[in-house]
Amino acid sequence: MYSLFAVLTGFLLDCLFGDPNFALHPIRIMGRLIGALENVFRKIFPESNGGELAGGVVLAVSVCCICFFSVFFVLRLLYGFKATVGFICESLLCWLFVAARDLKKESMNVYERLKANDLTGARKAVSMIVGRDTERLDCEGVAKAAIETVAENTSDGVIAPLIYMFIGGAPLGALYKAINTMDSMVGYKNSRYLYFGRAAARLDDAVNFIPSRISAVFMIIASFILGCNYRNAVKIFKRDRLKHKSPNSAQTEAVCAGALGLRLAGDAWYFGELYKKDYIGDALNEVSAEHIVSANRLMYVSAVITIVVFGLIKFVLLGGL
Repeated sequence: MYSLFAVLTGFLLDCLFGDPNFALHPIRIMGRLIGALENVFRKIFPESNGGELAGGVVLAVSVCCICFFSVFFVLRLLYGFKATVGFICESLLCWLFVAARDLKKESMNVYERLKANDLTGARKAVSMIVGRDTERLDCEGVAKAAIETVAENTSDGVIAPLIYMFIGGAPLGALYKAINTMDSMVGYKNSRYLYFGRAAARLDDAVNFIPSRISAVFMIIASFILGCNYRNAVKIFKRDRLKHKSPNSAQTEAVCAGALGLRLAGDAWYFGELYKKDYIGDALNEVSAEHIVSANRLMYVSAVITIVVFGLIKFVLLGGL
């Protein structure tokens, strides 16, 4: 029960204060751990396709074990010492594993620049939250990139960590964020990480497979609550949810596109190279800065639905009713 209320407290803290920026942030520590272990395992395993693949597997297993068990044993020790101390620590960790307010803040920075007709500033703002090249984007392209980021990160930045923390508290939240962080660092299909990062990328696909689909369903419900085009959201979800190289990334993006009547995705530039991508959704409306606001509303209402549904399930399972 302490763990249940720690998740609720953590989400509330994120809503109030956002993600604090400090050197000992758990995600930063995970990043430094991943970087250090990568250097170690690249020296240990041979520079061959098989060697890099094996090194990547060992990296994935090591990072997952370290991040999960370190949080698990620290919390077990603190709860054993005093329940309130354990609860406070777990609440703080849950806070740091959710990124709803920061996602809104960064995307709204893009919105404000677009509303001020500052295309250069908008490109710079959106470059902080997307991986694509932004210097070629027009106002519509900038807005679309921000909307896509909010839609995609509604799952892996907000709802998925909430689901895992409801299931297994902060330790399972730490495991999820470790996998997510590892994928963002080494899960690339380039010459350096094609084999070394494969295990991390596959693991990220696996842990997001069910949460991304739950997120899409909750976003459809959110679109109904907010008075968006929920019928079109269902239609585009069924039609376009697999129009992405990742099996998970287009799930919530398709719902968002349908709910707002937008055509998202399409070709994009990365590191000076054009990548061909399918469109998601239909252009029923012209993409504008206001749709960034709408995407954030969908994100927050979807998160609240997650809290209500999974919170009640855990409460019942713990004998609360």
